[in-house]
Amino acid sequence: MSQYVFKMPDLGEGTVDAEIVAWHTQPGDEVSEDQLIVEVMTDKAAVEVPAPVSGRVVSITGAPGDKVAVGSPLIVFEVGESAAPALAPGAGSMPAPAAAPVSAAAPVSASAAMSARGAEAKSAPQSAPAPAAADPAPGRQGRVMASPANRRRAREAGIDLSALVGSGPGGRILRDDVTAAAQRPAAPSSPRGRGVAAETSEIKVIGLRRLIAERMSEAKRNIPHFSYVEEVDVTELDSLRQHLNASRKDDAAGMSYLPLVVMALTRVLESFPQCNVLYDAARGVLVRHRAVHVGIATQTPDGLKVPVLRNAESLGLWEVAAEIRRLAERARSNKASRDELAGSTITVTSLGKLGGIASTPIINAPEVAIIGLNKAVLRPVVLQDAVVVRRIMNLSSSFDHRFVDGYDAAAMIQALKELLEHPAMIFVPKVESK
Repeated sequence: MSQYVFKMPDLGEGTVDAEIVAWHTQPGDEVSEDQLIVEVMTDKAAVEVPAPVSGRVVSITGAPGDKVAVGSPLIVFEVGESAAPALAPGAGSMPAPAAAPVSAAAPVSASAAMSARGAEAKSAPQSAPAPAAADPAPGRQGRVMASPANRRRAREAGIDLSALVGSGPGGRILRDDVTAAAQRPAAPSSPRGRGVAAETSEIKVIGLRRLIAERMSEAKRNIPHFSYVEEVDVTELDSLRQHLNASRKDDAAGMSYLPLVVMALTRVLESFPQCNVLYDAARGVLVRHRAVHVGIATQTPDGLKVPVLRNAESLGLWEVAAEIRRLAERARSNKASRDELAGSTITVTSLGKLGGIASTPIINAPEVAIIGLNKAVLRPVVLQDAVVVRRIMNLSSSFDHRFVDGYDAAAMIQALKELLEHPAMIFVPKVESK
């Protein structure tokens, strides 16, 4: 038997280290080649790293939240002598880590949505015992072993994972363990009918949530935001939406406000190209786009992601609705590709029925504008000297004041308001002036 040290692979795009998100194996476990052993996150992507060999895990380096430098020992395997020659340098490529696409929340930088490129794992066999990694048996020294998804389920259900006995390998807590705990009867309340909440819990900010926090802070710190809120009468828009839903095919995506807003936005940006721009801070250059690649802020179990509706200006209304639905489903199921999660030129964000009266969305850098939809509600308004009931929705938008002047921002939203209040105009070809 010999030991094989697998080092943190080079995940590409200038990566110098990666954060441990979740271990899927522990010291003492037997693993097979290509079996998922650890999830890590770089500044650009979540990456699933497979085992390069079959063998027994001797030690691992780092706990969730720790960063390990590229080229540093990550995990030590005990392998059979017959396996050693196949592992010699130059004998063949190691399995490439699998990129798990991630988007940062809107308004998180679009670069946060990029997946890392697969890279050749770098490691070398050793005949002498390797130095033991820090915390050689974390699962046996009080640290809870559970995937990020199961930690989230437990948190949402109010379950203390440290009180559970996992049924997985090495005491790892599985989904069934969390489900069973959630179904147990609640402890009796106090005589007054309410229990006393005296405990606290600490949640380490790692993985996607850490990336979101960093991108949000960076955008808010570096971009001088200018927010503008306008009230829009969407009564006619809602009537059109209901008519379209009543006549749509059974397999067609339902028509919400979002596809109609996207269609109107593509028309407006023809006259306001300065809002369909990316700022390249490294070169000090504004990159103006003719194509409209709309980032669609999407809530997922892992946090907000921003899949990209590409070339929205070239699509019909039903195509836009279908593509929005497809992208949202892929983002929520964590199946969105790198191309689907990067490259937006302007972002639209909406909380649907939870949209509130107004909001101040943070710009999805390196973009310079973000359009926010608030909820549409019936309100009494004055129309032609009479008080009538109309459906009103506010548009809450933010602009990078370095490159978009207040007048231009307001004029753009007013043009968008005009189309949304008279939705037939969205589909009327623009007449070029002579």
